[in-house]
Amino acid sequence: MKITDWFADFFSGMLQTIRSITIIDIIDIFFVAVILYYAFRFVRERRAGKLAVGIIFFAAFLIFSDFLGMHAMTYIFQNLFQVGVIALIVLFQPEMRSALEKVGGSSLKGLKTVGESRDSSAWMLAIREVSAAASQMAAEKTGALIVFERGTRLGEIAATGTICDAQISAYLLRNIFFNKAPLHDGAVLLRDGRIYAGGCLLPLTHQSDLNRDLGTRHRAAIGLSENSDAVVVVVSEETGIISLAVDGHLSRGYNADTLRSRLTELIEPLSKAGEGRKIFRFIRKGKATQAHTEGSDGE
Repeated sequence: MKITDWFADFFSGMLQTIRSITIIDIIDIFFVAVILYYAFRFVRERRAGKLAVGIIFFAAFLIFSDFLGMHAMTYIFQNLFQVGVIALIVLFQPEMRSALEKVGGSSLKGLKTVGESRDSSAWMLAIREVSAAASQMAAEKTGALIVFERGTRLGEIAATGTICDAQISAYLLRNIFFNKAPLHDGAVLLRDGRIYAGGCLLPLTHQSDLNRDLGTRHRAAIGLSENSDAVVVVVSEETGIISLAVDGHLSRGYNADTLRSRLTELIEPLSKAGEGRKIFRFIRKGKATQAHTEGSDGE
């Protein structure tokens, strides 16, 4: 067969395949691409990436041995892969749990917050007071751990502490984290712009490549941010450095202004969503009142 004939057959087959593509096929390809993209990003940003590389290597070796007719090696690897699903569940258990919790939390937070109202003024007050308190505690080298609850409800975290449900203020936060106070060793959980609970225990991160200078507070902050969409503020007792944990990543070196700005970026979308629902309800209520008035005038 000539090269030109081969190319003609190839392009003819390609055109025929393209013509047979339907809308369902396009949607199917799109969803598969999205799943593969998020799976790649999830594995790449965690220690599971090294395990994934090892699995890909063994899979490639299985294909290679089967291609060369190495029956003994193919038999061994095929039997290993038959029980490999259970091994993957055991090896990737922390990462799989984190992914499932986020799918059921931050990915669906729009559905979970339908009908809930979030007062933007309360959140803005919370951000301002937390930033001021963190700056003051950093100057005094008072350790602190403050959790902003977002889409994922943290009831099991609140249950490990003491329910407060108090109006937030910088003075109250400083009092809670005073080193002689009963709740100073735990975390403060903020819900809907209020201090919901204090003295809470947070799960520690499983990351093994963290800076050894990071203490238990920082590891707890990273651990909670890995398993939820919470934003966690940390003040180091040793150095006075203010840090922020979001999505399993820790950023450091904040002051009162930069912390307030960053928290506003992370928290404000929630308060705006709540305000949008309030405005919608207000407009709907106004229309209902207007209709009632017009009906009364007609009578």
